[in-house]
Amino acid sequence: MQVATACEARPPIRQAMPIHVVQSGSAATRGTRGTPRCSACSMRAVCMPAGLSASELARLDAVICSTRPVKRGDALYRAGDTFQSIYAVRAGSFKTVVMHRDGREHVTGFQIAGDALGLDGVGAGKQNCDAIALEDSVVCIIPFAQLEAICQEMKPMQHHIYQMMSSEIVRESGQMLLLGTMTAEQRVATFLLNLSKRFKARGFSAAEFHLRMTREEIGCYLGMKLETVSRMFSKFQRERLVDTNGKTIRIVDAAALAQV
Repeated sequence: MQVATACEARPPIRQAMPIHVVQSGSAATRGTRGTPRCSACSMRAVCMPAGLSASELARLDAVICSTRPVKRGDALYRAGDTFQSIYAVRAGSFKTVVMHRDGREHVTGFQIAGDALGLDGVGAGKQNCDAIALEDSVVCIIPFAQLEAICQEMKPMQHHIYQMMSSEIVRESGQMLLLGTMTAEQRVATFLLNLSKRFKARGFSAAEFHLRMTREEIGCYLGMKLETVSRMFSKFQRERLVDTNGKTIRIVDAAALAQV
C-alpha cells in the first residue's frame, strides 16, 4: 500500500475573480448575488433546524440576504482572510485545502449542497484554509455577527449552530482515525460510503452519484497516492462492489463495501 501525507506540488489555484449578476432593476455589486429565501430552499432540511415557524424563517431570510456564485477552480475564501461570514452551499461543491510551504496541498474536506463553509474561522477570526469550487457553485452568505444576534433569541438555531460545530469536531476525529489506522481499501470504501450517506440525506440516490473531485484530490484527502486510489477503484470493480464509469460511481454491494 502506498500512502502519502500530501499531494505532489501543483500549479497555483486560480484566484477568485469578481462575478457580477444582473438583478431586476439594477446590477449587483461584487459578492452579492440574488435574494435567497430559506423558506423556499430545497436544502432547508439539511442546513436549518426543523420546526421553525414562518416568522422565524422570515427572520433568517432577512439575515441570509445574498448569494454568491463561484466559478469552478475559483476560491470562495483563502487562508488568512478575515472571518466575517459563514457560507451554506446552495448548489455545487467545494474542497477545503491547506497549503504546505513547499507548494503541496492537503485536502481537508469536500462540501456538497447543504454543507457549511467557514466555521473554522470563528476561533481565530481568520480563515484557516482555502475553499475552492469543484464546479460552478452558489453559496448563501451568512454574516456571523447577525447570526449570533439571532441565535440569542432563537434557541433552535443556536442549538443547530452548536451541532454544526460539533459535527466538524467529529468529522476531524474521524479523519484522523481514517488516516492513522485504516488500510488503503478501507479508506476508499469509507470515503464512498460517507458520500453515499450524505447524498441520501439530501434526497439524492445513495447508490449512484457523480464524483466532482478528481482521483488525485481524493488521494490528497485520504493520504494516498493517485496510483493507489486508482488501484482501489479497479479492485472494487473487479470484486463487483462498485461499478465505475468515468466519474460516475454506482455502489453495487454496500454491505460488502462496509465490510472491507
